[in-house]
Amino acid sequence: MKRSAAVQGYIYLWTLFAVMLAGVMLAGAGQMWQTAAKREKELELLFVGDQFRRAIESYHDSSQAGGTSRYPESLEQLLKDERSPAIRRHLRKIFIDPMTNSHEWGLIEQQDGGITGVYSLSTGTPLKRANFPEEYSIFEKAKNYQDWKFSHAKGAAAGQADQPAATPESDSPATPFNPFSQSQPAADADPFAPGQSPAGGNPFIQE
Repeated sequence: MKRSAAVQGYIYLWTLFAVMLAGVMLAGAGQMWQTAAKREKELELLFVGDQFRRAIESYHDSSQAGGTSRYPESLEQLLKDERSPAIRRHLRKIFIDPMTNSHEWGLIEQQDGGITGVYSLSTGTPLKRANFPEEYSIFEKAKNYQDWKFSHAKGAAAGQADQPAATPESDSPATPFNPFSQSQPAADADPFAPGQSPAGGNPFIQE
């Protein structure tokens, strides 16, 4: 009887150890999953932020044909530019901020009006600290995602003020170039569409 009780005691201790070990392994796996998910959201933010910047640049440059350079007064104007007889679409859609899962973006505006860029309203700390394209190399010093400002260089040089604004999601053609892929996607391609992964030739995947 004493031997049987001792065996049962050992079994009980090993069971407790196995349960504790499994808990530690699950916690580690959960942390790894959260980190991977956050890195993927950062890649998406870099992609959509650059889409906004290029659309604003396109809007600004297209206005030079009329003699006066102008920036959009709202993000919706990037979807439907009615300044000429032929309506032009500089942006495929108003993207959702992947860090806040919201349509609300911080806006970079000139003092005399006009949106020159956007940024996330998330105060989270970025995991990514290196391997940015040259135009975004300043992101290496960011304290939070609000420091990842995607702005047209000319507009930034002219002076700017930050204001948040909310915009609804809609569709419009894709911007012409995606610097976060080694090959140019098709006009309607979206590497961050539901069910797809931002892998492939994306240089931001390697830290």
